[in-house]
Amino acid sequence: MSSSPTPDALLGPADIRELAAALGVRPTKQRGQNFVIDANTVRRIVRTAEVRPDDVVVEVGPGLGSLTLALLEVADRVTAVEIDDVLAAALPATIAARMPERADRFALVHSDAMHVAELPGPPPTALVANLPYNVAVPVLLHMLDTFPSIERTLVMVQSEVADRLAAAPGSRVYGVPSVKANWYAEVKRAGAIGRNVFWPAPNVDSGLVALTRRAEPIKTTASKREVFAVIDAAFAQRRKTLRAALAGWAGSAAAAETALVAAGVSPQARGEALTVEEFARIAEHKEAAAHPQEPAAHATRPPQPPAQHHKESE
Repeated sequence: MSSSPTPDALLGPADIRELAAALGVRPTKQRGQNFVIDANTVRRIVRTAEVRPDDVVVEVGPGLGSLTLALLEVADRVTAVEIDDVLAAALPATIAARMPERADRFALVHSDAMHVAELPGPPPTALVANLPYNVAVPVLLHMLDTFPSIERTLVMVQSEVADRLAAAPGSRVYGVPSVKANWYAEVKRAGAIGRNVFWPAPNVDSGLVALTRRAEPIKTTASKREVFAVIDAAFAQRRKTLRAALAGWAGSAAAAETALVAAGVSPQARGEALTVEEFARIAEHKEAAAHPQEPAAHATRPPQPPAQHHKESE
């Protein structure tokens, strides 16, 4: 229980429950809704996100508006993306009532974040969100991909997801989210959030993840789609060597080996050991995998007898 009242216009526990009761809202597990009820926590999130007075912030899943109000205190503009019909309808009124002087700096997009392709106003420079746990990674990757103007991101996610996103190659939890997030940004853990700042209190701990957009994109001739296809294939069977795991992607284990060797990656390595740059190099060499005979002229082993060579080419 807080010893001091909720500061300024921000929402406290009583405000959140009162708003929810007035709207007939009960947080649903289906949408992963857990409302932040602590004003100090949302201010801490805004500080950790390094939101500046000139920032145009996009927030996904604003709920009843706890974090939205804290963002509006600092940022130039805030655009909130909300899928829930009742919450989306109520949020503008909450902003107008509690922060009328900033209401013209707020915009609402009533939509599923996964379907958002454009936002009103100037391009967003920052993404700050308490992401629903069940869709956190796909939403994060979609927003980073769709809005390249987003330079800085801070998301609150389930602690386990935070660990995965920020994991480095070689880590036990390094996987698809780690590599794909790294395609866009440098990623790090930025703190932990206790369960008691939410209503209802979740059964899991939460963590903050900070992402800083890469100043230069990954240098590769492969497309993002081609690189992500290699990443997905490598981790679909993460216990297998890349030679085996990428067999389906390349067409055969031998073709996968050809692409791996051409990319300078050991065929015996596993996906969890590779950087995003190495995955990009493998993607670049899919053509080599499709024509495994071509690099044979440069191989160090002696040429095979004609009869055997004829047999292989059948």
